[in-house]
Amino acid sequence: MKKLGIFLGIFFLVTHANGFVKVPDIISSGMVLQQQAAVPIWGTALPGEAIKVSFAGQQHEAKADMSGNWVIYLDPMQASSEGRMMMIQGINSIHLKAVVVGEVWLCAGQSNMQLILSMTSKGDSVIASANYPQLHLFNVSRTNAFGHTSGKLGVWEPCTPNSVKEFSAAGYYFGLGLTKHLKVPVGIINASFGGSQAEAWTPQAYLRIPELQPCIDRDTLWASQRADVQISYAKQLTDWKKYAEKEKAAGKKPKEAPHQPEALRDYRPTASIYNAMIAPLIPYKIKGCFWYQGENNEGRAEQYGVLLPTMIKAWRDKWNQQLPFGIIQLPNYRDKVAQPTDGAWSFLRDAQRRTADSLKTTGLIVLIDAGEAHNIHPHNKQIVGERMLRWALATQYNAPILPSGPRFIKAVTKNGAMVVDFDITGTGLKTTDGSEPESFALAGTDHKWYWAKAKIINKNEVRVWSEDVKNPVAVRYAFNNNPQNPNLTNDSGVPAAPFRSDNWTGPTHGKK
Repeated sequence: MKKLGIFLGIFFLVTHANGFVKVPDIISSGMVLQQQAAVPIWGTALPGEAIKVSFAGQQHEAKADMSGNWVIYLDPMQASSEGRMMMIQGINSIHLKAVVVGEVWLCAGQSNMQLILSMTSKGDSVIASANYPQLHLFNVSRTNAFGHTSGKLGVWEPCTPNSVKEFSAAGYYFGLGLTKHLKVPVGIINASFGGSQAEAWTPQAYLRIPELQPCIDRDTLWASQRADVQISYAKQLTDWKKYAEKEKAAGKKPKEAPHQPEALRDYRPTASIYNAMIAPLIPYKIKGCFWYQGENNEGRAEQYGVLLPTMIKAWRDKWNQQLPFGIIQLPNYRDKVAQPTDGAWSFLRDAQRRTADSLKTTGLIVLIDAGEAHNIHPHNKQIVGERMLRWALATQYNAPILPSGPRFIKAVTKNGAMVVDFDITGTGLKTTDGSEPESFALAGTDHKWYWAKAKIINKNEVRVWSEDVKNPVAVRYAFNNNPQNPNLTNDSGVPAAPFRSDNWTGPTHGKK
């Protein structure tokens, strides 16, 4: 019996020191809990272990299931900037400090969401003054998520010049604006990965449909190539280093190093980023999401029209929540051209628009006037944050403002012209420069596009006509990669979204 007592004593000392009760990294000190919602707190423990969560006068209990998983829901709470302690108790105890209640949003996507303040307009001065204790930031670590470095997935931190340095500029501007408008704590989760494709952000089970199965098939191809590609890439790097040393010795600037082949990029396979950077956040209670991605799916723009709504459905299913989803549309990019063109960039942009129009609680953040012809990463991310904020305030917080610029509804042929109908027009359609609407194009049954003249004929409609198209059957607006002057707007001053009334195949038809 004495030996048994000693064993039990050691057992409980060890288990208490190691701690059986654990919570994911997203549940930590400094976090923001979503107000006015049942908030899940979850983690792992010994199977059958009793768990108690105490916060803000609430106490809730549960037992871990046979797999050791547990979840407890806090009752809905009002916003509070008072930093309070949360205690999670089982065999061991976890004390989380400075927990506040407010609004929580997820900002996800590729490099334009990832782009940090120092790489944007006036970024250094913005960083220097970024002391906003009501704004809390959680920066999901790409390197830790994929196991390249050890450490937490992320930590909740109040916004300071230090914590904001590596944070999403667009996410920061949105979060700061929301904090100032609502005057409650705001938590922004940044989960972004430059150069990523939407299929990497999507659970694989949702991709097993004919239109998206080729994405999974590429995984198999890359896996079969990986060993040979690794050997080849290593030799390329060795050769490049020798070349670079010679060039530097000669006072020359060497060409950049060979890019890592796709087969070796661990964030390329389907579901890879979802599994590493999104799934660990679920079911953390959030108000909604913003998605700023699409550049790396340009070559499969038509497929993106299926892929993007599939990804959104998957996230909503996994969160078990009809998450509001703000889709940040690709901006104007590349050189302006004289004639209407069928560019993949425009078709990807149109897939984003159609997704926003077809899914409930989904909106489009238009940037057709905010891009740069020769920079895929436009410097002005403040305008992005401001338009994200406008949409969120109008649609989720009942602000008496328009959520966006005008939205295309339909177009009909009438007396040799096309009459285009819009909603979200406020007091009426107008132009940003006071001139007639520009960037409209018409086509007949031959599918040839010509620039057209346009005139606002009432609050919601524009008449479009062209001497080159006597019997128009389709109309487009601002559909070039970088349109000349997309000046149609409403009271908001935000441009109307580029659109097309046709369903004709584009340059990426059949590419999967």
